[in-house]
Amino acid sequence: MSYQVERVSSNQQKISFEIPAAAFDEAMQKAYLKTRGRINVPGFRKGKAPRKLIENMYGEGVFYDDAFDLVFPDAYKEAVEAEDLFPVDQPEIDLEEIGAGKDLKFTATVFVRPEVTLGDYKSLTATRHLHPITQEQIDARIARDMEKVTTQEDIGEEALKEGDTADIDYLGTLEGTPFEGGEDKGHKLRLGSNTFIPGFEEQVVGMKAGEERDITVTFPAEYHAENLAGKEAVFHVKVNAATREVKPELDDEFAQDVSEHSTYEAYRTAIEEELTKQRDQHAETHLENDLVQQAVDQSDCDIPEAMIQRQMDYLLQNMRIRMMYQGLRMEDYMRYTNTTQEQLRENFRQDAQNNVKTDLVLDAIRKQEGLEASEDEVDSEIRRHAEETGRELEGYKASLNDNQLENFKDIAVNRKVVNLLKENAQVTDHTEAHEELTVEDIAQATQALEEAAQDDGEAEEKPAPKAKKAKKADAQEAEAEEKPKAKKAPAKRAAKKKDSDTEQDASDQ
Repeated sequence: MSYQVERVSSNQQKISFEIPAAAFDEAMQKAYLKTRGRINVPGFRKGKAPRKLIENMYGEGVFYDDAFDLVFPDAYKEAVEAEDLFPVDQPEIDLEEIGAGKDLKFTATVFVRPEVTLGDYKSLTATRHLHPITQEQIDARIARDMEKVTTQEDIGEEALKEGDTADIDYLGTLEGTPFEGGEDKGHKLRLGSNTFIPGFEEQVVGMKAGEERDITVTFPAEYHAENLAGKEAVFHVKVNAATREVKPELDDEFAQDVSEHSTYEAYRTAIEEELTKQRDQHAETHLENDLVQQAVDQSDCDIPEAMIQRQMDYLLQNMRIRMMYQGLRMEDYMRYTNTTQEQLRENFRQDAQNNVKTDLVLDAIRKQEGLEASEDEVDSEIRRHAEETGRELEGYKASLNDNQLENFKDIAVNRKVVNLLKENAQVTDHTEAHEELTVEDIAQATQALEEAAQDDGEAEEKPAPKAKKAKKADAQEAEAEEKPKAKKAPAKRAAKKKDSDTEQDASDQ
């Protein structure tokens, strides 16, 4: 066999093959032996007709496809591996000459991992945001611990106030006729939570256990249920029971209940240290993502569509899995948002393209700088993951397969690439306080810090299956685009599923 490789573009190669006639004739004979049992020839039992007779009846080409399928895989694999190519899609085959007693001549044009033109990745500038932890943030974090030990006290026949929880039965009607989703019994409603349509909760305030009342409200004009949008409805409400929160005193006993500390002062100090550590981790993640994105934006490459499509499939599947963890189904989400799976998939195009380009740029920098991960550095990544997931190191390490070990190697190499970007970048630390944050902003920022730290521990370090780097004819065996990336900033959380369909209809979504 002989072949020649021609670069068609930065992401496409054309391989011209010439297979000796003897080799192709051998493949033709194998094809005959393989398929003769499926060919009908009058006067012969299946599988007994001579090859020449079959070719005379159906034409010599009857065995071409099977003979080619026998020759092509080994020839293609040999050329791809010898030339160190990385196909990312199935090749397009063009037959130039085929036939018994003739050299088989054909070309295979295939998209490969593209060449990357790197920018000046050693002269980047970025800011590390190290805003001071405020007393309000500490208070917001402590308030979350308070919720864990807050109890509910029955208030008997005392009038309900905002913040109280009412156990209610309700029935909604439009012009005297009940409507679907407008009824529930034993519903727990926290007054002031704004989970129901405007005006509902305000009219429950002041009611007492055992009291019944008709409440008139108007559904929002943009309400998700078109049959209710803008309509006036009457809800007959009965309060079955009423409770009020009893919050603990912020003292040593509280600290002992929610932490390992014996005094409130030590507990509060520990909370500040915890938030500071989370802030530092989040700031470093944001800095790294910023530098990586700058390096990506400064680089140029022509990404094959197949790589983008495969990453879109990956992101869509990841969304499906995240929904499953939240108790949601993709089908329900699509029905509720009136979208199709293809529309959802297409929404991932920009992220998919950026993810693939990020992978290519990081790999190009690695090659440019000659960066490799030592055995100790890979072991360090394995140890880090084992500790964060509470696994015994030696047992966990022994359980890893080759793909998982390769994935840890990629994590270690990518960490070295990111560290190189940081070492060569001009980084400015911003330590001034946020400007005029509201209490809600502070609570959200505190929760974001905790979620960022949790995401870093659960997502960034978790080894995922990785496709082999061996050069294969099949695109699915090509090098995967889902290599571990630099740490990502925390993604926005999907909205949680409501407790009941009734609440979806009666509340302002």
